[in-house]
Amino acid sequence: MINFVAIDLETATADRSSICQIGITEVIDGVPQTPKSWLVQPVGNEYDDMNIWIHGITPEDTKDSPSFPEVWKEVLPYLQNKIVVAHNTSFDMYALRDAFDNYGMEYPTFDYFCTLRIARYIVKGCYSYSLDVVLNHLNIEFGVHHKADSDSLGCALLLLKCLEMDGSTLEDLEGKYNFHRGKFAPNTFIAHLAIEKRYGSYDEFIKTLQVNPDTLDEGNYFFGKSVCFTGTCQYGNRKELLKKVAEVGGIPTDSVTAKTDVLVVGQQDYRVVGDSGMSGKQKKALQLLEKGKDIEILSETEFLSRI
Repeated sequence: MINFVAIDLETATADRSSICQIGITEVIDGVPQTPKSWLVQPVGNEYDDMNIWIHGITPEDTKDSPSFPEVWKEVLPYLQNKIVVAHNTSFDMYALRDAFDNYGMEYPTFDYFCTLRIARYIVKGCYSYSLDVVLNHLNIEFGVHHKADSDSLGCALLLLKCLEMDGSTLEDLEGKYNFHRGKFAPNTFIAHLAIEKRYGSYDEFIKTLQVNPDTLDEGNYFFGKSVCFTGTCQYGNRKELLKKVAEVGGIPTDSVTAKTDVLVVGQQDYRVVGDSGMSGKQKKALQLLEKGKDIEILSETEFLSRI
């Protein structure tokens, strides 16, 4: 039978270690259990306005909450030596790693998978693979997006649906779609890695990148992906954001083609794009989606949350 634990984290600031809520949903013999969640007081109980806008958690909510090390003592027994899944592990698992490092804590022991990456292989026709979008596409109800307990439940339901649609086990998926699971163990952190087959081997792909190899982040969501921008960026200029893509191992591009993996949409000038509100790049991406190409369309905020 299928047994795993889905986890979701919310953070207080742009610092990934600033965890302010943890949610988990256990799946036992293929049946999701009642989700659990914990509020966590981040260091200094400090929050960025953007993070509050995303999840609605405020300093007032966590002023009396325990710190991450205290909460982790309760969470750990649910995860230790289990299979763990999260939606976008390049955020959640790196947030955990950074929190462990900042507090000088020992790493737990568990293998993990990313439902965002898995859904991209199995669920076709989504303009975005954000958790709420893909679940809505599949007509799966899960609660309120960006509440850690609801999102952990949504993640669990999504994985169960993907396994049903593909007729596979998690172990089958690794060989079928050319990726390997991530892993936490004492003094060990291995990212969940998936390299598109068009690049051949990992070494072959690395040789195509014109960046400092020390900055590459194989666990980053954009690693190995062709990324294009359209519109005006609100949180940095386009050159700066494309540089970030390249630094983590993504492939910045100027145009949308059949090889494009991600289109990031900034603010559009309606004097230029007209009544449709869409640039030529957006229209091209939608046309390719209609033809069955796998292109994800992200807002700038979604891009920044994954980079």
